[in-house]
Amino acid sequence: MPRVGTRTARGVTALALGAAVTLLGQGAAPVPQAAAATGCAGAQNDFNGDGIRDMAFADPEATVSGKERAGQIHIVYGGGKGTFALSQDSPNVSDAAETGDQFGFSFAVYDANNDGCSDIAVGIPFEDINLTDRTVKDAGLVHLIYGSPTGVASAGLGTYGFRQGADGKLGGGYEAEDWVGYAVAAGRSATNIPFLVIGAPGEDGAEGKDMGMFHYVYGTGYNVAHVAQDSAGVWEDPEPNDRFGASIAATDRHFVVGAPGESTATTTQNMEFAGAVIAFRPSINTDGIPDPLFGMGQGRSGTGDTTAQAGDQYGSSLAMAPYRPAGATANNDSLLAVGVPGEDLATTVDAGAVHTYHIKADGTVQHLKWIDQNQPGVEGEAEAGDFFGQRLAAVNTSPTVTGTAATMRLAAGAPGEESTEEYPEEGGVQILPLLGDPGTGDSWISPGNGIPATRAPRMLTGMGLGSSPGALYVGVPYGPVANRAVHAFPWNTPNGGAPTQSWRPGEGGIPLDNVAFGAFLS
Repeated sequence: MPRVGTRTARGVTALALGAAVTLLGQGAAPVPQAAAATGCAGAQNDFNGDGIRDMAFADPEATVSGKERAGQIHIVYGGGKGTFALSQDSPNVSDAAETGDQFGFSFAVYDANNDGCSDIAVGIPFEDINLTDRTVKDAGLVHLIYGSPTGVASAGLGTYGFRQGADGKLGGGYEAEDWVGYAVAAGRSATNIPFLVIGAPGEDGAEGKDMGMFHYVYGTGYNVAHVAQDSAGVWEDPEPNDRFGASIAATDRHFVVGAPGESTATTTQNMEFAGAVIAFRPSINTDGIPDPLFGMGQGRSGTGDTTAQAGDQYGSSLAMAPYRPAGATANNDSLLAVGVPGEDLATTVDAGAVHTYHIKADGTVQHLKWIDQNQPGVEGEAEAGDFFGQRLAAVNTSPTVTGTAATMRLAAGAPGEESTEEYPEEGGVQILPLLGDPGTGDSWISPGNGIPATRAPRMLTGMGLGSSPGALYVGVPYGPVANRAVHAFPWNTPNGGAPTQSWRPGEGGIPLDNVAFGAFLS
């Protein structure tokens, strides 16, 4: 993965945040929209429409048809109805697997065509576009692949490709290293319109390289709005290396886009990669874009920390959950968590931290908590290179009632965590309340301490996190092959609590071959 920061820190290589790879592929052109399937129950994360939750485990580094790092996603149908290895070589999926594409580097699950079956939008940010006169490297692509009563990618449904360029649905021009699909998120607006947000953090502009942007795809006709930091009403101005669109999180009422490369200027220095986030409402305004609400960085616009530092990378990870405050009758608010994995705590370099916020129905924001591992009552202790908050997951476990500290939950991955010098970058996951004191009702799980795995260096536990109201999903994508798995934990699991279910390569119909099984989850 391209690292969105600039400074060299302990654990960067192991944390899979290295330079972008070289690709040799051909991007897929858009195809006509698929006809809606019938007979789907309309449940969330339900690709075959039977009313039972399905799972999606991405391995973006998987070898497919001999093509290294082509990437694939393992679909596990609920109720023991089998598995499906989804890739660009799957039947009824356009294009073909190519070396270095990293299919599944990001993905979002939602019902794009309103047929009641879940569909999956898969980010392929390192896809090359082959034109007649040149190859555009790492231009990026998003495949929308439909669900149906017979499963994902069934015959007759086809796929839909979102890419930039003269013949691409997203318009604009073909540019190398735009990384279209580096981050994606999806939802359904208050007026029941499905939407998909596609990040292109490598987009260049008049002000310089890698300013970034996002594409907002809405409705079953896939209308598109394009948003950059110089769009009307959007906070801050575009600058080189902002990487706007490198992270995205959404509920049905709000979505937030990260710019972890955002600089914070002072009278004495320019703090590059301090980071920022910008919030929107998923409704098109009179300027033809999603309605901008606010923007913020550390020490600005309501954050709890009073200072920003170069390399903090505030906003490099995001998580959101729908929220019903006391007195409200619906989940019209959202709770937001913003990761700051490069945060230094005094002399503890790259210890990491997390901010939490309440985004209210009227579009205003209230800062809730600053969370780090040195706070009273919080399990563990901050150490250099922990990168606490590198990955986040958030949930409302009881969305039909008023939210409380027991129902609004947060998981923060610390993939650089090491319990002893023998196990550097073993990693772990902190589970915390999104409301109230973070040290009340928190717990810690790690290899050998709840996560059933043999402890080993560079397992990077916490790099794969996913959520549902019923469970927190923790991926162990690296380290010894025998350890690689995805585990489901109750959101109220105690310190070292055991998982309720596990999925492993080679078991339950999941192919044995893997490289980074569970690096991205849903």
